[in-house]
Amino acid sequence: MSPTRPTRQRLDELLVERGVVSTRARARALVMAGKVLVDGRAAVKAGHPYSRDCKLELKTPDHPYVSRGGVKLAGALDRFGIDAAGLVCADIGSSTGGFVDCLLQRRARRVFSVDTGNVLDQKLRADGRVKYLADTNARYLREGQLEEPVQLLTMDLSFISVTKVIPVLIPFMADAGRLVVLVKPQFEAGRADVGKGGVVRDVETIRRVLIEVCRCAHALHLSIRGLCESPIRGAEGNREFFLCLLHRPVDAMEIDPVAAIDSVLAVEE
Repeated sequence: MSPTRPTRQRLDELLVERGVVSTRARARALVMAGKVLVDGRAAVKAGHPYSRDCKLELKTPDHPYVSRGGVKLAGALDRFGIDAAGLVCADIGSSTGGFVDCLLQRRARRVFSVDTGNVLDQKLRADGRVKYLADTNARYLREGQLEEPVQLLTMDLSFISVTKVIPVLIPFMADAGRLVVLVKPQFEAGRADVGKGGVVRDVETIRRVLIEVCRCAHALHLSIRGLCESPIRGAEGNREFFLCLLHRPVDAMEIDPVAAIDSVLAVEE
């Protein structure tokens, strides 16, 4: 039996573990500069122990994107070896636009940004490559709303399972188009499996969630080409995962999803 994890941890270690910053040295520098908020209050000591369930924020972003989502997607694209340059892309669940910003910075030719809200960053709205479909539920997208077949689709959804949305997006995909889907266990698992603060800690629950999403992909004849953990955690500390799926593949290459899931989850939290 593995030892019980401590309920409190040094702030600099928490900042790295959650993916807010990349190193403890960077964490200490930001704390000293007064740029780290813990549960809404400025932290003063990088070595002070805080609850593992505390909320961590930076007063100003420590990355080049309009939101942390850009850091997540950049890590996934690198891991999967995907070059967005020149591609027609769609981002589902854009919110302020971290994924959109990442795609634009990687020279996407066009980005359809779809979101149920209307909070996309003004810088991104002003970019001529972006078509913003605000106040739009992706489950009810109509033919013609995305004027070109999508070569790369990215997705970051909250409060709904990705398995309910992926099926309706298939008709918009180009042949051999790729889907890079962020799977958030807290929005896939049942309420009984979500712990304090909305965090899913049970590895078996996460495993079940990932297997269910992979089954959905197979039922839609999507080829599973990659799985990786997000380079940074969700805002509340949830582990999150990216799946790379291929629509109408030209070859039979595919990873073993169960083996890939077990390999990713074997990495100690």
